[in-house]
Amino acid sequence: MEQALNLEPITLPGLELKRPIIISGPCSAETEEQTLETARQLAANGVKIFRAGIWKPRTRPGAFEGVGTLGLPWLKRVKEETGMFISVEVANAHHVFEALKFGVDLIWIGARTTANPFAVQEIADALKGCNMPVLIKNPVNPDLELWIGAIERINRAGITKIGAIHRGFSTYDKSEFRNDPNWQIPIELRRRIPQLPIITDPSHISGKRDLIQSVSQEAMDLNFDGLIIESHMCPEKAWSDASQQVTPEHLKEILKNLVLRRPSIGDTPRVTLDELRKQIDKLDTQLLQILHERMTISEAIGKYKYENNITILQTRRYDEIMNNRKARAIENGLNPEFVVKVFEDIHEESIQRQSTIMNKELQGK
Repeated sequence: MEQALNLEPITLPGLELKRPIIISGPCSAETEEQTLETARQLAANGVKIFRAGIWKPRTRPGAFEGVGTLGLPWLKRVKEETGMFISVEVANAHHVFEALKFGVDLIWIGARTTANPFAVQEIADALKGCNMPVLIKNPVNPDLELWIGAIERINRAGITKIGAIHRGFSTYDKSEFRNDPNWQIPIELRRRIPQLPIITDPSHISGKRDLIQSVSQEAMDLNFDGLIIESHMCPEKAWSDASQQVTPEHLKEILKNLVLRRPSIGDTPRVTLDELRKQIDKLDTQLLQILHERMTISEAIGKYKYENNITILQTRRYDEIMNNRKARAIENGLNPEFVVKVFEDIHEESIQRQSTIMNKELQGK
């Protein structure tokens, strides 16, 4: 059963957080000069919340793992000189204590840490008694329950200013993205916890700077609340994730080109939209009825195969179905990959039902 969450809007002293919330700064704080100069340029372009990686979890040993606590005084100087709020990623209790010591205003929990309930609980315990804003990235793999579980752990520690960061998910499939955005998962998170702010991380989703604009726009089209974008004074010389960082000036252009659509439906188009939604509901009802009828036939086929001692899986027939449906999809102007995925799921369910029928027949002997 889902934990009831006690959430309140994310606030920072003296700053009204309007949509889209923008958080930006380098993937890693590399030197004091690089950190401060990047922050100055971002502040000049209107960014209010500065981010920088202090502790960097790396896949392989020997890679740059951040400057550590040494970089926190640099962030403190950013705050003092620019008036920006400062934010860092934390992965354990020590990171939390160090961040608090140097006046960090906002922290986030990274994807690798979110995937580890023990680590999340350690952070939650360290945060007790301190209601600072905490953002929680989705776990590396597409696991909504694990994401919600991390949010619940932080909330149970008394933290009420919580947001989620959608940074995409690891996948073995070939993709133009570094991490598959898998938009349906944050959409479902929004449905399950409507009051939870969702901030998209186009940098980690894209993996390359030329995709950041389109990913950012999609996040805004889905009415998400903000963007966390990596920005570096000289991206090509960055010590980590150089290809996905943008200059502060490039960031300014990305934000300038964003189209912010209405988050709610006005009175004028409501009748038209409601009618279209009714048509969708009607078609969905028809789809469900058709699926029911299809599965009924699949069960009849399962019984026939049992009675005639035929194997459930008929590879040749399966290939014929998929090739035919793919061709029909193209004829009807549909994305063939989408249609193949739908029919793969339908076929899997059909096989499962045929297997169930055969098992019942065997048990009834």
